[in-house]
Amino acid sequence: MGILNVTPDSFSDGGNFYDPHTALAHANRLLEDGAHILDIGAESTRPGFEAVSAEDEWARLAPVLNPLLQQGTLVSVDTTKASVARASLKQGVQIINDIWGLQSDSEMPFVIADSAAHVVVMHNALKIDAERDIIADWKRFFDVSLNLAEKAGIAKERLILDPGIGFAKTPAQNIQAIRSLKILKSEYQLPILLGLSRKSMFGHFLGRSVKERLAGTLAANIAGVHEGADILRVHDIREHADAFKMYNLINEGL
Repeated sequence: MGILNVTPDSFSDGGNFYDPHTALAHANRLLEDGAHILDIGAESTRPGFEAVSAEDEWARLAPVLNPLLQQGTLVSVDTTKASVARASLKQGVQIINDIWGLQSDSEMPFVIADSAAHVVVMHNALKIDAERDIIADWKRFFDVSLNLAEKAGIAKERLILDPGIGFAKTPAQNIQAIRSLKILKSEYQLPILLGLSRKSMFGHFLGRSVKERLAGTLAANIAGVHEGADILRVHDIREHADAFKMYNLINEGL
């Protein structure tokens, strides 16, 4: 899953693809490099982000969505707003990526249910708590989210879980979360999306700036796949495609 942020303030590439023409050029580059899905976000979710209105979010998304959908691209929209999700789904978007796991906007589960789309249900919290038991909190949070999905009528096969790496977690908790993906997968028997590309834990453990975190990201994603991740949300598609081609050759043979 290739990341496309049409925002002025995302932590890694804010402002780089804010212009629709630049965004579309980058989207097609990601596809050429091997992306199977494009995850498009129009509101930053970095720590300390400034919220935008649904109208502004949609104004950023619409010029990019339509051309990509017309060419048959599998598109995910990263939003917590039911109205933005509804407009995206009407255009033909196939996945909604909700960083609050259907718990932020009470209309979101019903918007998803009224479509044929999949939804990424991500674990989140309002603040970091170094004493939080991540596995127990996953269970508490995802039980609520999946109950909301069931009540709204979202079929289980349309659900994808995201452990929420980098969201209200200490660096140590992020590592624990990656190491515990098999537990999460065993508990819910659902696909797992892992989104850790260039995140701050690499700065913490490696002392690397945002632009120097590719090696750490590759290593963490390889470990994540070994632990059960099914979808990788990344900035650097070509490098991941190469890494996993070799990984699969070694594991599966020529």
